[in-house]
Amino acid sequence: MQAKKHFHKLFKVILLVVATITLAVVMKVFLFASFIVPTGSMEPTILPGDFVLVNKLLIGPRIYQDFGFLQGKKTPYKQIKGMRQIRWNDILVFDAPYLIAGVLKKMPDQYYVKRCVAVPGDTFLIENGIFKIRGYTDILDNCENQLLLSQTANAEFGKEQFNCFPYDTAYHRNIKHFGPFYIPGKGETIKLNRQNIALYEPVIQYETEKRITLNEDQIFLDGEPLMAYTFTQNYYFMAGYYVLGSNDSRYWGLLPEDFVVGKASLIWKSINPETGNFRWKRFLKSVK
Repeated sequence: MQAKKHFHKLFKVILLVVATITLAVVMKVFLFASFIVPTGSMEPTILPGDFVLVNKLLIGPRIYQDFGFLQGKKTPYKQIKGMRQIRWNDILVFDAPYLIAGVLKKMPDQYYVKRCVAVPGDTFLIENGIFKIRGYTDILDNCENQLLLSQTANAEFGKEQFNCFPYDTAYHRNIKHFGPFYIPGKGETIKLNRQNIALYEPVIQYETEKRITLNEDQIFLDGEPLMAYTFTQNYYFMAGYYVLGSNDSRYWGLLPEDFVVGKASLIWKSINPETGNFRWKRFLKSVK
């Protein structure tokens, strides 16, 4: 009898542990995730040492078919419909992109947090350090970014900082004078030519997992002529506040929607990385 009671107690404990783990996994996959921010590229909105709660439900969580995404591989997934589309000024957490041999890749288990400054259908440009959308006459955003950019409009930049995507001398682009750059959306077809192929080459090769080559004015995708391309997902232009050191879309180009983890919604905890002290005023602070 006594053994039976112990068995029931043990069974309840195991059941509780399994239920707790299951609930935590479900919440992390479908609802929320937490990330600690190590750099100051989004100061003063987000500081190094902030623990940011990311809302996956708003945009829609990604359900992968396998674990290839952990190694930075392009992995088939299903996107559950979110509450709304990504908008201007949304602060997003996403898989860290990088360019290698003209192809966009994900850095395994690394994430960035940046502000979205252009969405599908926008024509984005930077004029003397100020972000603009063609045809949009209002200030692009009222965040600290505009102030920081305007203050550095006449600053001197190093060669590494000044060069930017698509790293092609034909474009004459840098981080102070950039664009115009049209942002494509899912199902949209863009005619390709020698003038614009460098802008879209990384994401076309990412989507198709095929190689683009050029022969004079002709464009080929794995040896087949490519005169136009229909994109399979939405793209975004992301920017950080720290002009001199933010690794954002100015350096690697368009962000695919399947890189996005979710929207940064809340700083639930903050620790000063230099002192180890809690920054109590930042606890439960909304991210805007």
